[in-house]
Amino acid sequence: MRVLSIVGNRPQFIKSAPLSAALRDAGIDEVVLHTGQHYDRELSQVFFDELGLDEPRYSLDVRDADPEVMLPGIQDAVEQERPDWVLVYGDTNSTLAGAQAAGETPVAHVEAGLRSFDLSMPEERNRIAVDRIATLLLCPDERSATQLASEGATGRAEVVGDVMADANRLFTPIARERSDILDRLGVEPERFLLVTVHREANVQPERLTRIAAALDRLQEPLVFPAHPRTRAALEAIPHRFEPIEPVGYLDFAALASQSRVILTDSGGVQKEAYWYGVPCVTMRPSTEWVDTVATGANVLVDDDPDDIVGAVAEARFPAAAPPLYGDGHASERIAAALYAWRA
Repeated sequence: MRVLSIVGNRPQFIKSAPLSAALRDAGIDEVVLHTGQHYDRELSQVFFDELGLDEPRYSLDVRDADPEVMLPGIQDAVEQERPDWVLVYGDTNSTLAGAQAAGETPVAHVEAGLRSFDLSMPEERNRIAVDRIATLLLCPDERSATQLASEGATGRAEVVGDVMADANRLFTPIARERSDILDRLGVEPERFLLVTVHREANVQPERLTRIAAALDRLQEPLVFPAHPRTRAALEAIPHRFEPIEPVGYLDFAALASQSRVILTDSGGVQKEAYWYGVPCVTMRPSTEWVDTVATGANVLVDDDPDDIVGAVAEARFPAAAPPLYGDGHASERIAAALYAWRA
């Protein structure tokens, strides 16, 4: 069996690492295509270096988030490789392009069924579109499978857990052992705040100004590895804090797992915070990871400066937080599902 895996951004590199290993162990031939949606080295190449992944056979290097720009290159790879499955991850434009480019090849969607119910987000529209295309819907939890059933999804839904939990299980101990980034930045465990901001809505001037105003009011040390798009937008925004360059995955895991609070607009980081037992403040009006909010581990604050500051001050991780999103072995289940439900 041959699988063509489409990756294009930071979360997809994280997710692909344990799944690539599971596919190899299952005897499945995986061909990786990197769209180049995120082309900064610290957001792409570093994953192949740090996580021991094979280099992608196809690198489109489009340096563009437009799915239409990615389509021809993916279609060429599908035609040349003739895979049994096209495997796509999450909710990015690379995900959508991969699903659309598959043609008659069945699509398997990792993280199927997630919904924030906010159609103003391009990621939400991507999720819905890909789930309508996919033959195999690989759900992180029962809620997602129920959502797909309510939408009348025609693909086969399998609850497998979350592949990011697999990465968390495998790589967090390595990160804590190998990374010295806290020493390099001069911060102490549980005495600093970790910030990530990258979503398109949050780098628009009005919203970013409000978020920056809140960050300037926080009294604890900030560590803010800035996405290239965010760094460029900050140049036009008044702020006193100093962002740092993007960091590699192992350094980021070391920071996230030892921070006091994580402030983010990333879906993946919300989950990582939960698995690390670190309270999260999410600077978005909605989230697809609603269970983290329901447990009290994650607070939605949108872009209101007072709400952001107040949430950080009050943030505590709940002592009785239940396990969420699988047991760290989703990758093996996905490999088995690809075999069981191959066309």
